[in-house]
Amino acid sequence: MSRRPSSRYTEMPMRVTEQRASLVNATPQNKDNVFGKLNIPKPQSTTSERRTSFFGKGIGPGGQRNSMFGAYGGPEKMKDPRPLHDKAFVQQCIKQLCEFLVERGFPGSVTVKSLQSPSTKEFLKIFEFIYTLLEPSFQMPTAKVEEEIPKMLKDLGYPFVLSKSSMYSIGAPHTWPQALGALIWLIDAVKLFGGLREQSLLFSDFSDEPCDIEDGAEYNKLLMEYCSDTYNKFMQGADTFDDDDADYVNKLRKLYNVDEALLQSLQEKHAMLMEHVERLERESQTDRLAGKRTEKLRLQADLQKLQNYRCTLEAHKTGLENKAAVLAEELEAADMQLEGLKQERTRLQHILENQKFTPADIERINRERNELQQTVHSLNQSLEEAEQLVWNEEVNLSKAKEKAEMMVAEYNKLGRKLKLIPQSAENACGHDFEIRADYSATTITQYKTQIQNPLKNMMVDVEDEYSRLTNVKLSLEETVEQVKSNIFDKQNDIKHIKEQIRRVDQQLEHDMQEMAQEEEKWAAEVDSVEAHKKRLEKNVMQGFEESEEELKAAQQQYHVVVQETNEENRMVSKNLTDVLNSAANHLCAVEKHCNEQLKRFGKLKEVIR
Repeated sequence: MSRRPSSRYTEMPMRVTEQRASLVNATPQNKDNVFGKLNIPKPQSTTSERRTSFFGKGIGPGGQRNSMFGAYGGPEKMKDPRPLHDKAFVQQCIKQLCEFLVERGFPGSVTVKSLQSPSTKEFLKIFEFIYTLLEPSFQMPTAKVEEEIPKMLKDLGYPFVLSKSSMYSIGAPHTWPQALGALIWLIDAVKLFGGLREQSLLFSDFSDEPCDIEDGAEYNKLLMEYCSDTYNKFMQGADTFDDDDADYVNKLRKLYNVDEALLQSLQEKHAMLMEHVERLERESQTDRLAGKRTEKLRLQADLQKLQNYRCTLEAHKTGLENKAAVLAEELEAADMQLEGLKQERTRLQHILENQKFTPADIERINRERNELQQTVHSLNQSLEEAEQLVWNEEVNLSKAKEKAEMMVAEYNKLGRKLKLIPQSAENACGHDFEIRADYSATTITQYKTQIQNPLKNMMVDVEDEYSRLTNVKLSLEETVEQVKSNIFDKQNDIKHIKEQIRRVDQQLEHDMQEMAQEEEKWAAEVDSVEAHKKRLEKNVMQGFEESEEELKAAQQQYHVVVQETNEENRMVSKNLTDVLNSAANHLCAVEKHCNEQLKRFGKLKEVIR
């Protein structure tokens, strides 16, 4: 059946499926697991009448597709599909960034509120911290940072554009979402890199040989040949490339020396390990590692809250001390003023007793005495209020001290339970983690440098040791399970062999019966095919004879038309000759008549003269 690609268009959005594209870009990690479970799905062909190209005007008049490169010259910038201008999405990204920084131990205080509109300096610190997780030796450049950061993101493969102008105002509402999106992408890259690194550590014993990278000439040659052949067939109108896929897979197997037996054993080992993992998950409903991580995050949060509360108490204590000092100065000034008033009162009383006064003087003195009494009364009230305020502040300060002492006691108790206190404890490593009842500013700063940094280092060491012991435990459990499985397999070998012999006998008898049925079926099909062949030959011969008769009739008609055309040409030539002769005779007659007329006119002229 002939194809008509020039008049056939398709509604398919993609000519090559993602599964086939993944086959071409497959990266064989090692020689042992390149083609373990290679599954190449066949693309579904759709019945349609016309075919068009993705970027052009479809398949050309000669049955070939037009190239997709030609309508547009260069690559287009990819638009970010993430809803970065959605406030809910931005808040989710900020929360994710904050949790990641806290989990990885970001050296600085970071909160969701501070990440709403960070400064350029804070953004650079966060970017440098995340980038050092990928490259520990990375150092932030000091000059032209607004140009270097987009360039580094582009080198890492960030698919979207981060403009240089946005780096000048990171915290602005129109630029911070794009920078936040870049940080989230960088976090995902860090998590992916960490996952690959853990996978390479856990499963590094699956192959004894180092991994081969397909950057060699042989692999590139095979890949280019495969791409060029399939693309040429695609441009010719082909939809499936099963033969090319099978040929490419066979060549890759020969290139990487794939061992089918080893692949089969690895598949069996993988199935056994998956069963073991499922059994362990069923046995243990709780994940200890996840619980420890949750407890670690909770303790870190509690420690951060305790530190923040301690700083708040210190600030409150300093404020209360300042207020108490001011009130003490005011009280001392009031006491001095009261003492001066008492002395003045004694002096005036002495003068009153030793000299005589007029009624006017007595009235004036009484008035002044009343005024002084009112002043003394008001000062006494102010003194009582100041004393009451000092008492309240002292009570609050004593409560705050008691609360801080309780928290310090709880911290010391937890430290003794964890064997961190005293300095000679098992987990102290020579560090003094005990907090004593001294709340001066220098002591608090000393506690920060003395306790916080060693605790962080010890937490990192504990996590590393826990990971190492977990890996050792997994390897030992895997070895024990393998030995148990081998013992169980050896015990059941005889039973399996007997069962297989019985099944083979049954299968042989069943196969013999099926072969007899299939022979009868194939004989009937051969007869039907022969009959169909004869009918086709008969139809072909009939068509051939009819075509020959039509050809003879056409040739006879052609000869008749040629004869008629020749006769018409002869008649036209004869008629044209007769016309030309008549015209020539007429011209001769006209010329003769003109000559006679000229002679006649000459004779007339001579007669007239």
